[in-house]
Amino acid sequence: MTEMISFEKVSKRFGATVVLDEFSFTLKRGDKVAIIGPSGSGKSTLLRIMMALEGIDSGKVSLNGETLWHASGGKNLIAPSRKHLRHMRTHVGMVFQNFNLFPNLTALANVATAPHLVLGLPRKEAEARARRLLEQVGLGDKLSNYPAALSGGQQQRVAIARAMALEPKIMLFDEATSALDPERVGEVLEVMRALAHERDLTIVVVTHQIGVARAIADRICFMENGKILEQGVPAAILDRPQNDRTRAFLRAVHPG
Repeated sequence: MTEMISFEKVSKRFGATVVLDEFSFTLKRGDKVAIIGPSGSGKSTLLRIMMALEGIDSGKVSLNGETLWHASGGKNLIAPSRKHLRHMRTHVGMVFQNFNLFPNLTALANVATAPHLVLGLPRKEAEARARRLLEQVGLGDKLSNYPAALSGGQQQRVAIARAMALEPKIMLFDEATSALDPERVGEVLEVMRALAHERDLTIVVVTHQIGVARAIADRICFMENGKILEQGVPAAILDRPQNDRTRAFLRAVHPG
């Protein structure tokens, strides 16, 4: 299988705080990985580096066989050009916790704007793609609705369709269900599960919701202090964790 994501001894600091500590991590095409761990463990920063929203202090990051960030001699960061970052972002779709929809655009326009402006698709073609994607996430009857007229679950499904509109090879979900009412989590989880199991996408999900990790992932990684302490198939990590910190975390987020 083709390697899609590679972190080689990557370090990232914010001031004196070490967020990623000589971090190494590899995903193959089609892998579905959930990353769990306490707040401040580096999970969201990891996604932001993949999305080219954050740089690194040392190491090397590759996406889809191309170098995203790297350092010469392990110390001096070689900054990529803005053109290169824009190109690399076309490989990756990201869905955030708080939807981030344009409030002044309809659901259709929210999804159609990126393929029109970023990929240069003619407006009618971009709108046809957006309509198809919104139908796939169960919102074919909400094309003309503005975000304020949609439930949280519906807004997040629009956000997923928007991310898919650029036809990325990698999808990142940063606590995509955490801002939803419990009864809305299921509808978004169903869309995420369909993406995971029906498309040849590489998927990385950061979540503290154990049910989401179990439903989506074929591998779960437990992170703490900028390192992966334990990883494996969902049943092994969630039901039979070997690391003391993994067991303590799971007891905290899912007592009983």
